[in-house]
Amino acid sequence: MGLAATARGLLELTRPVNTVAAGALTFIGAFVAGGAFDESAATAAAVGATWLATGAGMAINDYFDREIDAINAPERPIPRGAVSPRGALAFSVALFVGAIVLAALLPLLALAIAAVNLVGLVTYTTYFKGLPGAGNALVAYLVGSTFLFGAAAVGDPLAGGVLAVLAALSTFTREVIKDVEDVAGDREEGLNTLPIAIGSRRALGLGAVLLVVAVAASPVPYYLGTFGVWYLVVVVPADALMLVAAYRSFEDPTAGQQLLKAGTFVAAAAFVVGRLTVA
Repeated sequence: MGLAATARGLLELTRPVNTVAAGALTFIGAFVAGGAFDESAATAAAVGATWLATGAGMAINDYFDREIDAINAPERPIPRGAVSPRGALAFSVALFVGAIVLAALLPLLALAIAAVNLVGLVTYTTYFKGLPGAGNALVAYLVGSTFLFGAAAVGDPLAGGVLAVLAALSTFTREVIKDVEDVAGDREEGLNTLPIAIGSRRALGLGAVLLVVAVAASPVPYYLGTFGVWYLVVVVPADALMLVAAYRSFEDPTAGQQLLKAGTFVAAAAFVVGRLTVA
């Protein structure tokens, strides 16, 4: 493999779309807390730390999952030979170090959230992924905590609390759908994910219930006065997409996951619009 192919493989390891999205959620957390621009240096450090930590977590996950990915996702960088396992591990460590350096510039609570999340990212594949529901819950927490992290970086962590819960609930559902897609490879590796432990349809049913809870709770930020009425205008289509995603996932998990991801992006936009239009 040439240098360009390796560089492309390293970039792919970070899942750029997911990494950028995580940084965007951190920014939204700071924005909702009212400090994204007043505390621009802290916001930039938090977003940068999120980018690096997320990329590192994705890379180390691929390192530990390389044998499973040879079955479930042979096109990924390590199985196809674009990046060596050792290279992926070294790359992940470098990104983690960068994330720690940036997080150290932030207030103590934000630093504590970052520390917990870094441990979670490292232990996800090695320990939690194979425990029914535990891996899903950890990823759900990690996604939801990006709002808390952004808000804490500018000194108001409570401002991101409701958003963190809503994001965590929808993420749990998306992770369950992903596990349903990966049942063959996970079973081959001896993992006991939620769909393997209780069956795919029951796992999807649990995810759907939690998603309905998230949708039902989505107006809460408006009623608390955190967001303006335009939040409701934008979040309703997001809720609709998510509910359709839950329904579709029973027949086509891949389509369900894509719809759920789209709904998540629309919901993130609703958070921004809601903050801009609050009275």
